[in-house]
Amino acid sequence: MSDILNKNIVLVLNRNWQAINIVTPATAFSQMCVDTATGLDIQGEEIMIPTRWNDWLDLPVRDEDNQVGTPRGQIRVPTVIVLARFDRVPVKRPRFSARSLWERDGGRCQYTGRILRPGEGNIDHILPRSRGGTTTWENCVLAAREVNSRKADRTPEEAGLRLVRQPKAPREVPVTMLLRNPHDIKDWKPFLG
Repeated sequence: MSDILNKNIVLVLNRNWQAINIVTPATAFSQMCVDTATGLDIQGEEIMIPTRWNDWLDLPVRDEDNQVGTPRGQIRVPTVIVLARFDRVPVKRPRFSARSLWERDGGRCQYTGRILRPGEGNIDHILPRSRGGTTTWENCVLAAREVNSRKADRTPEEAGLRLVRQPKAPREVPVTMLLRNPHDIKDWKPFLG
């Protein structure tokens, strides 16, 4: 059970109860111990009680709870903690990747406007790499494979193509939009819309 301490299974909320991060139980316990965070004692969808470290140690461990053993006995692992002072929602620009490019372009070929199924499109460099083009948000678009093959190492103008819209880096988004619940933790659902 000690490996549970190093799994990212604790949702972090700012003091306004907005999801901002996911951490390990070890980190959550550390933050609770020094009073920079409180654990949420979640008892169903309606009852959520912020609980400080000393009181958390005395909470009963339920069958469905993750728990860790200590010399003092078993301690419930929190599923959600609330930071005491931090109230901002951090923003982040999505990292450049094929998936992020697909999302930015809405799954549409940027030359034909056709919606592509997975596997029908790939990354096209507007100014080809062979001619000094870089792999950046502003120089890459999603293109249908056959269109990209026809374009080859030419610019869109040279290939007789026109972009549906000029590419640009996606806006920064609140990290809340990027957080996922890969372990399907039910206590997170009210916070990750």
